[in-house]
Amino acid sequence: MTDPTERKGPLTDIRLVELGQLIAGPYCGQLMADMGADVIKVEPPGKGDPMRVWGRGDYPLWWSVCARNKRCVTANLREDEGQKLVKQLIASADMVLENFRPGTMERWGLGYEDLIKINPGIIMIRVSGYGQTGPYSTRAGYASVGEAMGGMRYLCGEPDRPPSRAGLSIGDTLAATFACNGALAALHHREKTGEGQVIDASIFESVLSVMEATIPEYVVSNYIRERSGSTLPNVAPSNVYNCADGTFLIAANQDTVFGRLAAIMGQPELADDARFATHTARGENMAILDDMINEWTGTKMMTEVDALMQEAGVPAGRIYRAPEMLEDPHFQSRDAIIDMPSKEWPDLKMQNIFPKMSKTQGEVRWPGITTLGAHNREVYGGELGLSDGELARLEKNSII
Repeated sequence: MTDPTERKGPLTDIRLVELGQLIAGPYCGQLMADMGADVIKVEPPGKGDPMRVWGRGDYPLWWSVCARNKRCVTANLREDEGQKLVKQLIASADMVLENFRPGTMERWGLGYEDLIKINPGIIMIRVSGYGQTGPYSTRAGYASVGEAMGGMRYLCGEPDRPPSRAGLSIGDTLAATFACNGALAALHHREKTGEGQVIDASIFESVLSVMEATIPEYVVSNYIRERSGSTLPNVAPSNVYNCADGTFLIAANQDTVFGRLAAIMGQPELADDARFATHTARGENMAILDDMINEWTGTKMMTEVDALMQEAGVPAGRIYRAPEMLEDPHFQSRDAIIDMPSKEWPDLKMQNIFPKMSKTQGEVRWPGITTLGAHNREVYGGELGLSDGELARLEKNSII
């Protein structure tokens, strides 16, 4: 583990107070902490963020990732004294992050208009299901609903089955990533003007933002994309194919690349076949082409297909799970997965910070700390000047 007292990255001069919980807000905080920001995560006393117990039975390991590099304190935001503590933290902060239902922060006296009275340059990052305005703003919003409303769920899965999901909380992480992007842009604006502002990042609009041309396709040509399983409409060949010992992904949809694939298959004439000679023709004859490729891959082992593809410059690869990621030499050479031992899990590994930066690379200094309020004394005592007696009183009264 690296030295926890030395933050590295481009945001080492930035402090963010994180008030959210679960994923959509805290993932934004994780991205900031990864880039070197001093992230002080505020949790309710007694129970903390629900992410502390999310996981498989006795292995709530997600917390180790989403709370890494964060200093964790407790404060009861429903009580005046808890709100006053948080306001003291925000007074010297650059950003405050929350993902409660819109209106909650205002009820607690922690809305933007309240905060700019104590810190005019504060950047307030607000992540929610539907945004801070509009008729749906006060609805409870989870990633699954945002993915459905934003259009992603309709396109996930096989065409003959109901919509599926990605297997990850992609709506939450998209909203958090857009929120982070907005906050960094706001930071640039504040450097020029001194002005803070509010970042309003909704889950449904974050999903909508990555929906490619689905809106203009419908408006211009009345076309609605449908579920297409492991393929993309009119893009071929780009699919998962069966080898003798498993499945293998091949993406050879560009004309020149398809020509190389046809040569590997021993059927170079396919590149000139009217059914497959162009991008449009291959898309129209996708099922026929996929059957031909499947017939060829089915006679070979994955390692043989992989070697042939790499030699010919055809994009292709195995479909990885965690074991394959840990074994892959490219992951190892890029330090994509790092060792991050903790008291609870001495063999803990997790994904590294991304993207890589040539001059101001951040680093994971510690995994999420499991002790609730682990930094109360350090932050409230060392930085706000509260005495041991005052901390004891606040703890006894369930304020921290």
